[in-house]
Amino acid sequence: MRFSKPILFITCLLPLLWIAISTGQAVNPIEFLTRQTGTWALNFLMITLCVTPLRRLTGYGKLLLYRRMLGLYVFFYAFIHAVTFFVFDHGLDPAAILHDVIKRPFVTIGFLAFILLIPLAATSNQAAIKKLKRQWQALHKLVYLIASLGVLHYFWLVKKDLTTPLIYAGILAILFLMRTPFARRFDKAKLQKNT
Repeated sequence: MRFSKPILFITCLLPLLWIAISTGQAVNPIEFLTRQTGTWALNFLMITLCVTPLRRLTGYGKLLLYRRMLGLYVFFYAFIHAVTFFVFDHGLDPAAILHDVIKRPFVTIGFLAFILLIPLAATSNQAAIKKLKRQWQALHKLVYLIASLGVLHYFWLVKKDLTTPLIYAGILAILFLMRTPFARRFDKAKLQKNT
């Protein structure tokens, strides 16, 4: 338990190491960097959303200790994804960025998801939790909207093989179902039976 958070911290950086090594070997490094950081932002988003259902199913409450770190890694990879788009792909040209955001629906959706991630990352600390109290929980429920936008962003980005976006959509649908009142009653009944 003592070293679990440092181990998780390092493990979450491994995809970035792989991306950094692989980008130099890619035919189109900017496109590769953009796609991979976006994919890993979505991966960590799904992993983060899995924490609460796993805690409820297993009864292992300490899983919640890792949720905030995983959530911050969502923003970390999404930030690199956005920076790659703004800086390397568009050269920080406001007109070119605005044109893409307005004219291309998948960019619009991705941009909105990133903007919504910012307040979640900014309030992922103990001080914000104490200050915002109940409003903190309401704010962080935006993660489900962000996840939906992220999957839609990926779905609209892919033009031919929709297999991977559909897998993400299926995972997200299952996670939504696990938050229904029926699923919660089932978990409570299971916990009572085990005690």
